[in-house]
Amino acid sequence: MSSNPIFRRHAALVDRMADRMGIDLEEAVLRGRLEFEELSEAVIRCAGCLNPDSCEYVLDHSIGSGAPAYCRNTELFNRMGRNK
Repeated sequence: MSSNPIFRRHAALVDRMADRMGIDLEEAVLRGRLEFEELSEAVIRCAGCLNPDSCEYVLDHSIGSGAPAYCRNTELFNRMGRNK
């Protein structure tokens, strides 16, 4: 995506959150269920989040299930989860 450390961090958060929800983003792109542009937009949405440290904490400590209420990609994750 980018060598920008902010985008790398948020790309990892998007991927980890998707994994947490049982979504393989790479497979979804390869199978045409998710456009690469949609994935890029998800990373950009995540990069605009004011809570990346909280998100990392939730992921690192397996708190709750699904995406946190403040996640800007909840709609995408829910749609992808339904279309598995």
